[in-house]
Amino acid sequence: MKSKMNIKSIVIMAVIGIISLFFINMSFAVSTAKVNVETANLRETADENAKILELLSMNETVEVIEKTGDWYQVKARGITGYLRQDLIKVEETTTPNEAVENKAEEVAQENKVETKTEEKEIDLGKQRVVEDTKLKIVPVINATDIIEVKKDEEVEVTEIINGWACIETKTTKGWIRKEKLKKEEPKTEETKQEQPEETKKEEVKQVSKTLYVNSTSINVRKEANTSAEIVANLPVNTAVEVIAETNGWSQVKVNGKEGYILSSLLSTKKQETSRSVAQPRTEEKAKETTSAATPVASGKGSTAVATAKQYIGSKYVYGGSTPSGFDCSGFTSYVYKQHGVGLNRTAAGQYSNGVAVNRSNLQPGDLVMFGKSGINHVGIYIGGGMMVHAANPSRGVTTDTINSGYYNNNYVGARRVM
Repeated sequence: MKSKMNIKSIVIMAVIGIISLFFINMSFAVSTAKVNVETANLRETADENAKILELLSMNETVEVIEKTGDWYQVKARGITGYLRQDLIKVEETTTPNEAVENKAEEVAQENKVETKTEEKEIDLGKQRVVEDTKLKIVPVINATDIIEVKKDEEVEVTEIINGWACIETKTTKGWIRKEKLKKEEPKTEETKQEQPEETKKEEVKQVSKTLYVNSTSINVRKEANTSAEIVANLPVNTAVEVIAETNGWSQVKVNGKEGYILSSLLSTKKQETSRSVAQPRTEEKAKETTSAATPVASGKGSTAVATAKQYIGSKYVYGGSTPSGFDCSGFTSYVYKQHGVGLNRTAAGQYSNGVAVNRSNLQPGDLVMFGKSGINHVGIYIGGGMMVHAANPSRGVTTDTINSGYYNNNYVGARRVM
């Protein structure tokens, strides 16, 4: 046991030494900042036209390395790059000596606590993460984050040192606190019987009623998700027989076929098709409901709106442009590609597509652009002051008003591409 504790002490002292050397050689202060726009481009160099390394979300924290003119060199998600100074707000600063002292004190304190009692053994091998947590490059609280490990992700534990576990994910290796892990328990008859209780939230509700398609050209899918195979395409006011409802989807029978339609795309009454009459309807977003008076889309843009609404609830993925995950411009590009319209890949690039439209003359299907300095976000206008867009990683594809809050204050312009 003494030998084991001596090894631990040597490892801890080595870590302190490495951290001390690293910070002593630093000639600048360690600062943090938060992104103050909806989406910020982390670029390879301090140049507006430089390669984009990553897309960062509003309120995301980054580590500031140094300031170069109107740019900050920062580290975010383990990637070093550059952000314009107007895209972030610097929050706090500590000197290199303070950083060394703080880290050394934390490591020493951890070591002191752990040596009071014999450390509990944790099985190596397969474990599960109990909550979302950052993977550290070294076993120190303030060490650099590599990636975020998600709750319930299975990892391989290769080593335990002083309350820290060295783990391997599918893509990388690093350290997290041992209390963030739990042993993978084999399923027993008891847990198998309890499992249905955990899935009651997605219980299928058997119904029998007739509803009507309330949007132009919607898809009937083989399964209840926006990535599933399309089995039919229905025009507005088509009558469908709903036989079950589950998790925001309706299982339907129509024209001898069975499939699934988002429940928000069905109504109890037929829609008024005259272009001169506006029809209020309710947009159902994933895990939340927002009521908004929205006119039925008309003209060529209405087909794009109907397609876009089918992906409400899809995930937000940086650089994504498929139903498995979208970013803002990837979403608009994908939607319009389905209708034979090619768009530039970035939000700023799409501002050169189509023709300019005054805000007072917006029509469903128009692209709407936003940004504090330049354009960094784009959505599809659906009418009634609302747009559908890939918002951010926490909200995914959803709908929002453009007439209040961030989008109202940072509206740049609109383009008509159909």
